[in-house]
Amino acid sequence: MMNTAAQTAWETPVVCRVEVDLSGWLEQLTGNSDWEVYDESEDENYMSFAMRHGRQQAEVTLYHNGYATVDVDGESLFDGSLTTRTSHCAHLSYYHAENGELITLN
Repeated sequence: MMNTAAQTAWETPVVCRVEVDLSGWLEQLTGNSDWEVYDESEDENYMSFAMRHGRQQAEVTLYHNGYATVDVDGESLFDGSLTTRTSHCAHLSYYHAENGELITLN
C-alpha cells in the first residue's frame, strides 16, 4: 500500500529545465571547438539552433520533452534523450509547476 504523501508527490506537476552549453556539446561530439550560433527558431515543441565552425554546419534541436538531435553537415551525431549521462554539457533542473520552487533530487 502506498502512503498518501508518496502518491501525492507522483501526481504533482513538475517542470524540467535543461541548460546546454551548445558549443561545448558540439566540441564533445565533433572534436572541434569554437562553434557559433548564427540562427535559432522556436516552436511550441522545440528550439532549434543553426551553428557553424568554419565551413561545417550543424543543427541542434532541443525538444521540450528532453529529446535532442544533432546533425553536422547532414550526418546525425546524436539522436536521443539529453541527460547529464549523455552529455556533460547538459544540466537538468526540476521545479514545481505550480509555484516554481526548485526540487532537489536525492
